[in-house]
Amino acid sequence: MGSLSTPALVLVFVAGSGFTWAAGTVLSKTTDALDARLGLGADLGGLILLAIAGSLPELAITVSAAASGNLGLAAGNLIGGIAMQTMVLVICDVASGPQPPLTYLIGRLTPVLEGLLVMNVVAFALMGALLAPRYAIGGVVSPASIAIVVVWLGGLFIINREGKAPHWKVEMPGSSPGRRHRREPHPEKAPPYGKRSTAVVGAFFGAACLVTLAAGVALEESGNELATRAGVNGVVFGATVLAAASALPEISSGIAAVRLGDNALAMGDILGGNAFQLCLFLLADIIAVRPVLPYAGDTNAWLGALGIALTAIYCFGMISRPARAHLRIGPDSWLAVVVFGLGIAGMFALR
Repeated sequence: MGSLSTPALVLVFVAGSGFTWAAGTVLSKTTDALDARLGLGADLGGLILLAIAGSLPELAITVSAAASGNLGLAAGNLIGGIAMQTMVLVICDVASGPQPPLTYLIGRLTPVLEGLLVMNVVAFALMGALLAPRYAIGGVVSPASIAIVVVWLGGLFIINREGKAPHWKVEMPGSSPGRRHRREPHPEKAPPYGKRSTAVVGAFFGAACLVTLAAGVALEESGNELATRAGVNGVVFGATVLAAASALPEISSGIAAVRLGDNALAMGDILGGNAFQLCLFLLADIIAVRPVLPYAGDTNAWLGALGIALTAIYCFGMISRPARAHLRIGPDSWLAVVVFGLGIAGMFALR
């Protein structure tokens, strides 16, 4: 990519973003169709497969950055990307309608558990970033990278168990959570690819995966070169512009979910994807042949804390359930916008 002119690099980055959006839309629909037909999310293994399918842009960017030695960029996209992707919920809040706010409509506590899981794995990532590289297992894998995967699997097991057999009963008058999972037929919308065979849907799914992975590599390589030419810190670029580009599929699927009335699914998809995303540090360590977390730096620590704060805001919102929206979004989304803006501005005041 270094031989391309700056306008050509911008074109590659924009094209990669467009392909990420388009392929992400197809990936979301085919994943829903395959889940409905095969019951992929009925057990823990299926949930893991669905989580991987939903995080392919981040996977491609992480693999490409780790392989090329851009460890700060890889860490920024994973840790810093949490804050950017949480802000997709503001867009979902707008799409859910003028009244009431999205967090009022959720009507379930499962997304709250997913939010708590996000805060847990981010905390482990921030602690792992403080570990000296000499404590890496075999000099390659950080203990924190393994701990993140273990915590995520444990949290996923608990969330899946509670979803199947809740140990509490919650009444939330006025809520509209929608379907519990996409395997349930929607009362007003035909299932995607309903007239296509499972083999054809699987082929579409595979093609969308390949396009998403290729677009992710193009985004990482062109974006890294553009950041270098502009003199922008790779961590900052990965956590902002690159994270926003890789979040395009979440924006598309989130808007589609709330328009169908699947408000709890929209919230759960964003928070669940954020929780899984940090598991990619284990893969990044293996590819880079050294621990990636120690390269996170102060900026990622700041952005990770920002991601925890934004997640906590929406957890508070889902529990307190503000009933009135202002200019189409709830007070929790307004607070998230203010905190996110202050957090991004604060990056420039770091030591």
